[in-house]
Amino acid sequence: VQLQASGGGRVQAGGSLRLSCAASGPTSNSYGVGWFRQAPGKDREFVALIMFEDDKRIYADSVTGRFTISRDVDRNTVYLQMNSLKPEDTAVYLCALRSSRSSSFYSRSSLYRNWGQGTLVTVSS
Repeated sequence: VQLQASGGGRVQAGGSLRLSCAASGPTSNSYGVGWFRQAPGKDREFVALIMFEDDKRIYADSVTGRFTISRDVDRNTVYLQMNSLKPEDTAVYLCALRSSRSSSFYSRSSLYRNWGQGTLVTVSS
């Protein structure tokens, strides 16, 4: 299964974007989808996670209240709605399948697989 992230672009601070993460095939062997981001010169950072079984959603503190993760089962796609964007949100955003049934250690990238190529989000001040 391949994941393809899309929807990035350039917006001004305070603006919104919706990212999509589309899976090319069945995700029945996975337990959720996570979004991460990586800014130039920085480590990859957890953004949000949605678990398939119970629809549990987890957010990084830095995006709580501004970002919303959701899922369209019929389209096999997970979305990341990003509102009130800030310049510090500028990064390449990547999605990946959650390989652990537990949502514990949700920010640990080693518990994800099938990483997509990412989509660039640039927020100007």
